[in-house]
Amino acid sequence: MSLKQRQTRLRRFVRDVVVHTPLIRMVLLLVLLWLLFSAGVYLAEQGVRGSPIGSFGEALYWGVAAFSTAGIADTPASGAAQLIGGIWIVIGSVLFFGAIVATVTSYFMRPMQRPHRKIIDAIEYNLEQLNDLSLDELDLLKETVDSLIGHVERLKEKYIGSAEPANADEQK
Repeated sequence: MSLKQRQTRLRRFVRDVVVHTPLIRMVLLLVLLWLLFSAGVYLAEQGVRGSPIGSFGEALYWGVAAFSTAGIADTPASGAAQLIGGIWIVIGSVLFFGAIVATVTSYFMRPMQRPHRKIIDAIEYNLEQLNDLSLDELDLLKETVDSLIGHVERLKEKYIGSAEPANADEQK
């Protein structure tokens, strides 16, 4: 595979992830909450003796260290900051790991969510239920299938009819 093909596939993959998964929304929400909880911890720790968080920058670092579950975050000194920090750890961890799981799941489930796949799945399911239908329901099903076949044939004629003029021009 050439470098250009790999770059095209990578761009398509990134576009699919950005457009069809919740990754961007989850990251933006995570950043917003990180800033808010870090500000809350910073405000709760202001003026507390022995506090390991003396600046907003340290509060931001604490916020990342706390939700990443790395175990390297210092414990805030005040009870209010500990409560805010505890809530942040739970929410931040859930959002961070949830974003990863939701993105991967959405990306790989996307082909199953296509409308034509849903139609085919519904038809397959209903075919399995044929033995349970009454004669009237079977007659209605036959009429519906006949109508569907007619519709498909008209669509084919439309596509073939619209393709013929192009072919006729090519032949001249």
